Amino acid sequence: MKKGLKVFLTAAIVLSAVACSTTSDEETKTKETKEKIVETKEDTSVPKEYRNALHKAENYSKMMHMSKQRIYDQLTSEYGEKFTPEEAQYAIDNIKGDYLEAALKSAKNYQETMSMSKDAIYDQLTSEYGEKFTAEEAQYAIDNLDE
Repeated sequence: MKKGLKVFLTAAIVLSAVACSTTSDEETKTKETKEKIVETKEDTSVPKEYRNALHKAENYSKMMHMSKQRIYDQLTSEYGEKFTPEEAQYAIDNIKGDYLEAALKSAKNYQETMSMSKDAIYDQLTSEYGEKFTAEEAQYAIDNLDE
């Protein structure tokens, strides 16, 4: 009886792993197909370096929740991406970032990981040495932090 149970459990685990693997492979193929479609719709009349700057800017916005000014600075930095000011400005002008949401996520991170006060968070969000969000973006973040 115990051997039968072991065989059943082993089979169930293997089938679960195969099902997860198959789903993952299908999701990956679907994602790759969608990315290829997006790539083919890319405006080739815009120079490649400008498009590259825009892609980098979108990544910084989505993944790191950076302000518009910090993205520009990172794109043009000699220690960062080294894009020209024109390429970086094209990216900033064409990015579809939600800077209110980025400021809020950044503020929550400071609140949760560094136990900072709301006044200190606001200062960090607006500082020229910090996050470089606008006063309006920082105030939105402070107003929407958890109590």
